[in-house]
Amino acid sequence: QVLLVESGGGLVQAGGSLRLSCAASGRTFGRSAMGWFRQPPGKEREFVAAISWSGRGTYYADSVKGRFTISRDNAMDTVYLQMNSLKPEDTALYYCAAVESRTVVTDIGGYDYWGQGTQVTVSS
Repeated sequence: QVLLVESGGGLVQAGGSLRLSCAASGRTFGRSAMGWFRQPPGKEREFVAAISWSGRGTYYADSVKGRFTISRDNAMDTVYLQMNSLKPEDTALYYCAAVESRTVVTDIGGYDYWGQGTQVTVSS
């Protein structure tokens, strides 16, 4: 069992930056692949970024590549999403997710555990 709690969301102007954090509790964090997903208003939840259990493997959605960076600190049981050059279309509820896996997982259906989400709003 893994409990995930996101933080760091907020209101920012276009071009600004935010760093999201996802604190995990549970024995399997160090063996878990982690992902960030987002759900824009009125739309389906979509993949943003994912990281392998070791941190050596990462994968990004095309829409955020070059602007967002996913990382993890296994000693702190935390995964981060650094978001730079934010755009209004990045506005969404951002979720982190976990699954016990050695490899990167990008499929929303591949995750077993989800946080409650943190809101990111980017004004133009």
